[in-house]
Amino acid sequence: MAVGPNSFPEEDNELLHTALFKQVSPQQANELIPHLHKAVFGKGDYIFREGDTDHRMYLLERGRVKLIREAKDKRVQLLSIHAHGELLGEIPVFDPNGGPRTASAVSMTSGTQVAWLEHDALFAWLNEHPSVAIDMLQVLANRMRGNNERICDLVFMDVPARLAKMLLNLGARFGEPVEAGLLVPHDLTQEELAQLVGSSRETVNKALMDFANRHWIAREGRSIIIYQPGMLIRRSQR
Repeated sequence: MAVGPNSFPEEDNELLHTALFKQVSPQQANELIPHLHKAVFGKGDYIFREGDTDHRMYLLERGRVKLIREAKDKRVQLLSIHAHGELLGEIPVFDPNGGPRTASAVSMTSGTQVAWLEHDALFAWLNEHPSVAIDMLQVLANRMRGNNERICDLVFMDVPARLAKMLLNLGARFGEPVEAGLLVPHDLTQEELAQLVGSSRETVNKALMDFANRHWIAREGRSIIIYQPGMLIRRSQR
């Protein structure tokens, strides 16, 4: 992990484009920027660990991060993937007891850049600009809505439908248009793909093979090319 000084030139400050700062004026942001700390992580580095009791909230400026939980027998469960502009680890900031953290955050890419803010600095700033708290609540509400939707998907949708929906979500967030279709470089192992869908690796691989045989997608290493997003949409709604 490389930690840099609290230097955020306004003209190239990625922080101003994150969800938290969506409705914040440059003047308001400048009041908070001196309290932000910035760090760069290599692929596989831990940004924070499950069980930590710090009071920090993280903002992902560059790269991708996965949230995981680890069982006592060392099994790992992938919970979610986060990208540019998203909040990380916000729960302990709003917990009077300061934690513990319920998951670990691991960098998925080299040069992942985050900024973090301590509880006291954040709340002092919010006291000066209470309207910003509404934007923050909207960000947190969207996170809760997504979690509730995922729970419903696990209950009501079969594995191919959940897989189709997950591929569409990854495509919308990380997809790159190419001549053949939409290239989705997910950088996930087969086991991690299965964990995101909430199923076994064998079941997910069977569904992927079926999608490929129907020419909806093609698999290329840790990337997928989506040929027919309409068919995936239809399958996700069955």
